[in-house]
Amino acid sequence: MDEPTAPGSDPVREFRVERADRPPAAVLTVYGEVDMVTAPLLTAAVDEVLAAAPPVLVVDIAAVEFLASAGLTALVTMTRARASRAVLRIVASGRATVRPIQLTGLEQSLPLYPTVEAALAGS
Repeated sequence: MDEPTAPGSDPVREFRVERADRPPAAVLTVYGEVDMVTAPLLTAAVDEVLAAAPPVLVVDIAAVEFLASAGLTALVTMTRARASRAVLRIVASGRATVRPIQLTGLEQSLPLYPTVEAALAGS
């Protein structure tokens, strides 16, 4: 028998990705939780944007409320596998995103920026 879920507790419904083109970059802003259920949705959104071959892709996870290990894996995979197709830059600020990245030591291998503006400038 399925357990009832509280309204608003479905991570897929809470998760969303919004795209904004800021030539020459495409910017994806991610909201909600990035976990084993939603990480594939993030990966699919990144792949969809990369199909249009922008020279720069900024993935803004600053508004993410929870970044699970599956989300971290997705970020690492994106950085390694997609880097040949576009310059990938990740915006992370705030405890929910920066802390897991730092605890796993990934700040050395991910192209991190504190703001979208810094990522767009590449500095």
